[in-house]
Parts: sequence; structure tokens; C-alpha cells
Amino acid sequence: MIEKRAVTLLSGGLDSATTLAIALSQGYEVYALSFDYGQRHSIELERADRLAKSMGAKERSTIKVDLRAIGGSALTSDIEPPKESDLSAPMKPGIPVTYVPARNTVFLSLALAYAETLDAFDIFIGVNALDYSGYPDCRQEYISAFETMANLATKQAVEGKQRTVIHTPLISMSKSEIIKTGRSLNVDYSLTWSCYDPLPDEKPCLRCDSCRIRLNGFATAGLTDPLLG
Repeated sequence: MIEKRAVTLLSGGLDSATTLAIALSQGYEVYALSFDYGQRHSIELERADRLAKSMGAKERSTIKVDLRAIGGSALTSDIEPPKESDLSAPMKPGIPVTYVPARNTVFLSLALAYAETLDAFDIFIGVNALDYSGYPDCRQEYISAFETMANLATKQAVEGKQRTVIHTPLISMSKSEIIKTGRSLNVDYSLTWSCYDPLPDEKPCLRCDSCRIRLNGFATAGLTDPLLG
């Protein structure tokens, strides 16, 4: 009998891979869930598949959601992601154009539906409130509100079977702390992907916000990013 079953959102990035490792280390049978949402490239989905298989997820599923039909983001339209040639330059304030409107709300809602079909009550998501590029749906206030909503909206909660818990193990960690945690859990970061706008040879651009946050995280942790090896 499976005592603990969880749905873990797996984008193929560094944070979601670490979150998957944490869920597995806590004894959950993990069902990894990815989204093909019209993002700029498919590399991260390929990485998510490799991560799920190599790390021992029970299953990995991909749901197609066409957020490109809505647009409004550099990740789901023809808007170019911002890039900075000076890697030491501070991140610009405000919510960047790489924010995808309501993305985590859409993803968590589908994860909640998937969890109900699995009779699972735990959802893991790798949101982070420190190195999160200013995205409003990566804050603890948002996650707490969604969890409250989830327990008003699902059959299993209303019938008193069990409450759904949204786990955010990385919420208060710096990027370097996330990397160190993943390393302690044997996460192979060479399988992960972070770049918003990869080069034609499928190498990271090293200039977008996501690349810069990742590079700084490895440097602060005293490690070399395996994607640069």
C-alpha cells in the first residue's frame, strides 16, 4: 500500500529538479507533471523527461495548455526576453516581461485535478520568493491562498477525506542554497535547463535573467555549472 503519493510540478529547470529530489527523499511516490504551454522552446520538456526517469519518479505526464493563445509574456509571444551583457549588473526592479500571466494558477489547478484522480493530497512546486524575478505567483501569500481555495473546491476535501497541502520547500532559499540542497540529494544538474532563449546550438545564452540567476547561484555556492563544462 502506498502511504504517501504526491504530484510534483517538473519544468526541467534547476528548482523543479531539486523539488522532485526533496519529495522523493521524504518518501513520496511521485507523479511528475510537466506542461507544454507554448513556451519558447522544448528543451526544458526534454530535460523534464530525462530527470523524471533518472531520478525515479513513478510516472511523468505532460499536459498541453496553449498559453501562447493569450500571450502577454516574452515566453509565450514574440516579445524578446531581456538580456544583459554585464553579468554583474543588478536585476531590474518590477515584474519582468518573462512573467506569464496566471501561469502558476493554471498549473496548480491542473495539478490539483490530477492529484484528485490519483487520490493524492500533496502537491510540490518549486517556487522561490528570493530569486524569483519578481513573479507575483511565487510568493508565500499566493501559495497559501491557493491552498485555501483548493480545500474549498475539491471533492476529497469537502467530504472530509483529507486536506490538500501545497509544498514549497524552496520558498525561502537562495539559489545557492537550492543548489547545495540538490547536490546533497545527488541531483544531476547537467540534466536541467534554465535559459529563456537558448542559442541555435542549444547552449544557454548566459545573458537572460534566468541564466544570470543560475550562474550567480553556482558561483555563490562555490561550484561550476555543469552546463558550462
